[in-house]
Amino acid sequence: MSDIQQLKNFTIQTRRDILRMVHAVNSGHPGGSLGCAEFLTVLYQHVMKRNSGFDMNGIGEDLFFLSNGHISPVFYSVLARSGYFPVSELATFRKLNTRLQGHPTTHEGLPGVRIASGSLGQGMSVAIGAAQAKKLNGDNNLIFSLHGDGELQEGQNWEAIMYASAKKVDNLIATVDLNGQQIDGSTDEVLNMGNLKAKFEAFDWDVLEIKEGNNIEAIITGIEDAKRRTGKGKPVCILLHTVMGNGVDFMMHTHAWHGKAPNDEQLANALGQNSETLGDY
Repeated sequence: MSDIQQLKNFTIQTRRDILRMVHAVNSGHPGGSLGCAEFLTVLYQHVMKRNSGFDMNGIGEDLFFLSNGHISPVFYSVLARSGYFPVSELATFRKLNTRLQGHPTTHEGLPGVRIASGSLGQGMSVAIGAAQAKKLNGDNNLIFSLHGDGELQEGQNWEAIMYASAKKVDNLIATVDLNGQQIDGSTDEVLNMGNLKAKFEAFDWDVLEIKEGNNIEAIITGIEDAKRRTGKGKPVCILLHTVMGNGVDFMMHTHAWHGKAPNDEQLANALGQNSETLGDY
């Protein structure tokens, strides 16, 4: 089996996990999670240099920070199936006393989770701090982060974006999930942010776009391009064009599934569109 096919199979399983997790508790955010399944699969299964055990300091490895924490289902699935904690624990999602809270937190000590990301807009600042710590420690590994497009309506992001370029934080690759949807509608309707590429470039970032943000090959090519741009005095931004609800036809291209769980019939339909590969928990 080719590496690409293995990544595609992993993505299918991740989508199954997402759907089953939110259905089981009738709560959670499937839309954005499904849209980022390919990206996080590529990041954890193909791109990032990861140590065998989890250490909060993360010395000698690439680090990832999830800023749009409401897409925790995809994050938990990829972490579990990448060996950070037992896959069976996915069945505890959003239940009492679980380590898999609706938004990732750190006090439960879930391996793979480095920051609490329930409040939007804060991940950029944390990622920049981690990137600067890498530099101070003489650690040449990279910092990756993921942010929602609607999340960029939070002002703290732009302070951090300004800071990163001013301080030449060039070991950071920040990815923006551009699906054009947020909880109350399209991003254009809620608060149009205009040309994000031009905005990041105006803040002196190096910006590239992945037009097919749900295509495994395109994501690999884009991230490898981004990695080549690091170390040259500018932070790097990837604008990742994704489809909310990708892989489930009735969830795609709409904000309606931003934070709504499928019922029994809808779950069966969605799982039928994503054949089992690795084995459900």
